[in-house]
Amino acid sequence: MKKILMSMLIGLSFVFNACGGDDKDEPVPPVVKQPQRTVLAYIVADNSLSSFAYDDVDEMLEGMKSVDTDINNLLVYVDDNATPVLFRLKKGKDGLVEKEILREYEEQQSTNPQVMKEVCRKAYTDYPAKSYGLIYWSHGEGWKPMPLTSSTRWIGQDKSGGETDYTNIDELKEVLTIVPHLDFLLFDACFMMSVETAYALRDEADYIIASPTEIPGPGAPYDTMVPAMFKQGNTAVDIAQAYYNTYEALYNDGKGNSDSHWTAGVSIGVLKTSALSALAQATGNALSNAIDIELSALKGEIFDYDQRPQSSSSRIGYYDMAQIIQALTTGTDRTNWEKAYSDAMVYYQTTSKNYSSYSGMFSMEGTCGLSHYLPTGNTSLNAAYAQTEWYTAASLASWGW
Repeated sequence: MKKILMSMLIGLSFVFNACGGDDKDEPVPPVVKQPQRTVLAYIVADNSLSSFAYDDVDEMLEGMKSVDTDINNLLVYVDDNATPVLFRLKKGKDGLVEKEILREYEEQQSTNPQVMKEVCRKAYTDYPAKSYGLIYWSHGEGWKPMPLTSSTRWIGQDKSGGETDYTNIDELKEVLTIVPHLDFLLFDACFMMSVETAYALRDEADYIIASPTEIPGPGAPYDTMVPAMFKQGNTAVDIAQAYYNTYEALYNDGKGNSDSHWTAGVSIGVLKTSALSALAQATGNALSNAIDIELSALKGEIFDYDQRPQSSSSRIGYYDMAQIIQALTTGTDRTNWEKAYSDAMVYYQTTSKNYSSYSGMFSMEGTCGLSHYLPTGNTSLNAAYAQTEWYTAASLASWGW
């Protein structure tokens, strides 16, 4: 009986050991990496900037060499003088970065909000991630209305089909409401670091990265900036530092300057949008006790990022906001405002001079990086300004603006 029982135990032991051996032979499932960040570069270059579009794409290809494309997505939409295309930059089996075409489009106006919504839906829906960024690449004009009779501001210019179209800021805001909340919104366009524009978009992104004046012809240096876009940490400031450091290293007071070798400097800032409501309140409080000064005299004291001639019909006036408050306020009002400003403007750097296509090299001494409008003799422009959210939030009507 004991022999029979022992035989049975030995048999069972063999069966269990055999099963265990099968488990060891099963293939180990691959580790699935969770996507960390998706960034869409939206390039609207069907205009005078068309020659720069694929130069920047080449820089992006270079920048992605040091990025893990298994967990990070850089999608690029380009509309230049050819038909628009959406592609993803990824590494192939050979480790080289390549363009994976996702969709080719018929000719379209890429400034149209419905077109932009379609591109954004595909990009952010097909490539979900833990966090998101957006680059808007084109011409820019801050909060300026286009057309002037409307109450909207614009970014982007599309000249397809013989007609010129723009993305107004309220249209951009509408587009951004259908995409995931952005870690950062980078404007690779002129004059976009204006408080009026930033306030309108405050709910759509944690940080806005932009320049208060004209940007260099070659635009953002994507070969150094792209790796910063996919770093963890203080991403927006890292992006701006990479942008600035590249141009600062080339800076030579504009001597020998060209689009292929930009030596004329740059200015770039980062605005924390969650601090903008407090900045609006502090601005209203400060101006409620402001020094009485004629507007023309005030303008004479304040730095203007807009270097277009006073006689130019396209001139807006992008005045340094911090200098405005410093000229109009004293004591506690100024101190409280400066605290609110430092909480909002978390990064700003500029070379000692910048370049304007209208005036050449000009000094940036004393600038703080965020522009603010001051009323002009253009009643249509002033009326449009009174329709901005910032105008209401900062109680500018009480100051007579």
